[in-house]
Amino acid sequence: MTARAPCPPAPGPLEGYAARFDDLFSSLAQRRGFREYLTGLLLPRDRNKTLTTLAGAEPVIGAQHPAVQRLEFFLSESTWKYEQVNTRRLELLLADPATAPHG
Repeated sequence: MTARAPCPPAPGPLEGYAARFDDLFSSLAQRRGFREYLTGLLLPRDRNKTLTTLAGAEPVIGAQHPAVQRLEFFLSESTWKYEQVNTRRLELLLADPATAPHG
């Protein structure tokens, strides 16, 4: 088995979180797409979180930007399993005392 190609890291502390999901993605493109998606969701934006905004492009005219196209493919055409990602997300939240429910 060949080693996985390293993925460009997500900004700052987000990389440590994103890396916990790497085993759920089968390709470098999926791991990169996940990091770009998380980054877009968490960065403060002046506009609603549309696909172009998540990718950091201008609305309407930026729809054909390569970053927008990559993100659109990741979210709509790529073969990753959102149920597995959501299950992992919930496991991580429950395991952390800061985000776990309390009595």
